[in-house]
Amino acid sequence: MIQKWFSRRKLTPAARREIDPDEIFLDSSNLPRFDTHQFEGRIEKPVERKIFLFLILVFILIGFVILGKLTELQVLEGRSFAIRSEGNNLKHTTIFANRGLIFDRRGTLLAGNAINPDDEFSLRRYAAVSGVAHVLGFLKYPSKDASGVYYEEKYLGRGGVESRYDEELSGRNGIKITETDAVGEVQSENLLRPPRDGENLTLAIDARVSEKLYSLMGETARQYGFSGGGAVIADVETGELLALVSFPEFESDVMTQGKDKEHIQKLLNQKNNPFLNRAVSGLYIPGSTVKPYIAMGVLEEGIISPEEKILSTGSISLPNPYDPTKKSVFKDWKAHGWVDLRQALAVSSNVYFFTVGGGFGDQRGLGIEKIHSYLSSFGFGSPTDVDLEGEEGGLVPSKEWKEKTFNGDPWRLGDTYNTSIGQYGFQVTPLQQARAMAAIANGGYLLSLTILKREEKTLPDAPKLPFSDEYFKIIREGLRLAVTDGTAAGLSMPGIAVAAKTGTAELGVSKELVNSWSIGYFPYDNPKYAFAVLMERGSRYNQVGATLVIRELLEWMYVNTPEYVR
Repeated sequence: MIQKWFSRRKLTPAARREIDPDEIFLDSSNLPRFDTHQFEGRIEKPVERKIFLFLILVFILIGFVILGKLTELQVLEGRSFAIRSEGNNLKHTTIFANRGLIFDRRGTLLAGNAINPDDEFSLRRYAAVSGVAHVLGFLKYPSKDASGVYYEEKYLGRGGVESRYDEELSGRNGIKITETDAVGEVQSENLLRPPRDGENLTLAIDARVSEKLYSLMGETARQYGFSGGGAVIADVETGELLALVSFPEFESDVMTQGKDKEHIQKLLNQKNNPFLNRAVSGLYIPGSTVKPYIAMGVLEEGIISPEEKILSTGSISLPNPYDPTKKSVFKDWKAHGWVDLRQALAVSSNVYFFTVGGGFGDQRGLGIEKIHSYLSSFGFGSPTDVDLEGEEGGLVPSKEWKEKTFNGDPWRLGDTYNTSIGQYGFQVTPLQQARAMAAIANGGYLLSLTILKREEKTLPDAPKLPFSDEYFKIIREGLRLAVTDGTAAGLSMPGIAVAAKTGTAELGVSKELVNSWSIGYFPYDNPKYAFAVLMERGSRYNQVGATLVIRELLEWMYVNTPEYVR
């Protein structure tokens, strides 16, 4: 029978292969004819149609639910979710770094920080010490607009080390990211960058010495009619500035807080300008304080021997270039008689330095070109490059300067005479004076000056001026003679041997006002510190001035800070 069925179907040989019963798929419509128990344990089992239909309905229902929810989110509530999304906010908040502290050389805190009850940044607080304002400077706090957003997130240094070392003192602010929702509730906070506090600075100055020096300058100015002053004390081996004082000064704390507008305006209106750092930025006629450096050039050039004497009768005269019938008279401050180089320094003889500077009679002089060269070699006419801002370089007169300044007017011998005693167009700063005097004291090393305390001596690294050690010794002897038997006799005191040179620089045409100078070093036999003190615009009839200031300071130091003077 089977063969007949196959023959009717005309099956090909390939189709006649044996079919395994396990490969037969039976649907439920065929099941009633079979024994269903025979499928137990098999992998394939037919699914009933109603179950299949049920599953299809379930999937369709789930699809409609998902579609409905998507429609609700996108169409019905889409705007609401968009608003809520926009309400979420990532806020970048600055975490202000604490500014570095500033100490004097003994560890006295001069500038520190305090908690600010009204803002996120710390307040700057300065020690109640006078005489250090121009060294420290002041600050401008971070600034924000009316909406409370900071448009300036840094402290800004103004003057002094607050400005010069602003980067080191500032450190680096941190950043915090805060996520808030539409109602302002914080969702999360993350520290993106931690703050790094600024570096601490230790200055070379001694606040006690600075305060006393400022007090003495103020008393002298008020009592004798000076309008201001500047003073510098420098270590002759390291270049460290033990004191750098300018009178008058502002208050760092008042300027930083900025709340006392009336007082600040009063400071701004003062004629004697408390914001001018006279020690660094003030330019002054040096007067006779240039004579040690002229003398060094005279020795180096062999213009005259140290022992050879020149007669000072009170003046010398030249033909007047504008009126030959009249003479141009160049006066000494008194007739000194016969003086050699050391004595000329001690008594500050103008005639001696007129003669060796410009020449007179048979005595040849340096001439303006060499005067300019030697004064420049001691640092005059150029900034010292101290680590404070606003330094002025000053001026050493020259032929080129006069021709440019006075519309081609030629240089004359009288100009050389006036330059030889520190008058005419000469301009120097107290800082330059202290540095040049330190070079005399240490044997010719022109130091780099610093307001920071140094760890090591720097003398071997400083350039040495090309002068004989013997010449430095001669100049130092002349400066000591000025104290023991000359114009600086006010500095002759028990316990401290000082070498010094005074100067009185006449101002203006009337010459009724003068600048009073005192420069020098101490102790004489073992130099430690050079000084330069200027008292500005006092009466020419004053018998006291800068010398009184430095004398009273040294007397105070002998008792209170003996380590500096003994």
